[in-house]
Amino acid sequence: MLRIITILFCLSFLGSFSQDWTGIPVPPDAGTGKEWQLQQDVSDDFNYAAPAASKGSTFLTKWDDWYHNAWSGPGLTTWARDHSLVEGGELKLIASRYLTNRVHAGVIHSNNTVVYPVYVEIRAKIMNSVLANGGWMLSPDDTQEIDFMEGYGATWSGSQSSDQSWYAQRMHMSHHVFIRTPFADWQPSEFSNTNGNPSVHPTWITRNDGAGNINWKDDYHRYGVYWEDPTHLYYYIDGVLVTQREGMEQIDPLYHTNAVNPGDTNNDTRTGLNKPMDILFSVEDQDWRSDMTPPLTPTDTELANADDHTLRVDWIRVYKPVATASVDEWFTNNLKVYPNPIKDYIKLQADVSLNKIKIYSIDGTEVFKKEDINMSSDSLSINTLSAGLYILKVESANGKWAYKKIVKN
Repeated sequence: MLRIITILFCLSFLGSFSQDWTGIPVPPDAGTGKEWQLQQDVSDDFNYAAPAASKGSTFLTKWDDWYHNAWSGPGLTTWARDHSLVEGGELKLIASRYLTNRVHAGVIHSNNTVVYPVYVEIRAKIMNSVLANGGWMLSPDDTQEIDFMEGYGATWSGSQSSDQSWYAQRMHMSHHVFIRTPFADWQPSEFSNTNGNPSVHPTWITRNDGAGNINWKDDYHRYGVYWEDPTHLYYYIDGVLVTQREGMEQIDPLYHTNAVNPGDTNNDTRTGLNKPMDILFSVEDQDWRSDMTPPLTPTDTELANADDHTLRVDWIRVYKPVATASVDEWFTNNLKVYPNPIKDYIKLQADVSLNKIKIYSIDGTEVFKKEDINMSSDSLSINTLSAGLYILKVESANGKWAYKKIVKN
């Protein structure tokens, strides 16, 4: 039994190696008999360099430095590929003046989609600006949206000389359901705070630090959402549940997600939030603010302050709840793996049929997979793997798992 615990500890260590969120628990419960599994293809600690003009394969494997379709931006925004970069262990989206009155800004989207059940969380510091800072998810057809971070950081605006503390002290966490033709948009609009009442679910969240409401621009915070299923959303800030949506009437009361004839209240075929979604980070000069009189938009002087106009994202982590691996002591002890250390080939032999074989590298990345084996023995060619320590994970035909440490010379 001690051997199994040692192997599992090693696997857990390898899965979290060098990740900035190591030791930070996932706030929601994964559920009975389940555990949180990191989704490597959409998680990123941004511990690499990706210059604005040439971001390189590490960034571009997971992200595209553009919006997820051809749209160039809302309101006075013109998105620009060279206004996003990775440096100093952070993703940075910046804004600057473009032409006479427009704003050049950064936007990126994930190359892979996510779908419920999923927990998405970022650690970020929003701008000291009236511009919108967004961390959100959007279906590729632009009909379903989840906003887990929408912040406006400035306390004052030079263009209006008006107090913007209401927005600076509130983080918007909500969702939208759309009909594209004719266009219709619905989102919940509760503005009140919970004040300890769990039955009140605001969309604009304040937090009080004892000295007054927090201005979100002043520090890094964790913003997350557990998209449990099509009718349940749970939003978290710094690991604390701050608001939620439960049931179809809180997700789509106007029947926008109808599978047949969207918007027809006499035809209830609502799906709720059921579509796979891209993950996006964006900076925007939104028209509902710039259309004010006078417009609520940054001045030239404000935009010249690059530090005030940089959205910083320290990391993003994405988890799905999966059934807890059934580790079998007998299977682990009787699975023969040789030679070990190994050079080019490895042989596996067991008293039961093997189903799946996976190999993980030191950083927890899956580097080898073979499925549907249906034999009690198998040989693997691993001559493409670099020298080092790996974890071998083997599933038997009856769904039991075994783990072995292997060394490649």
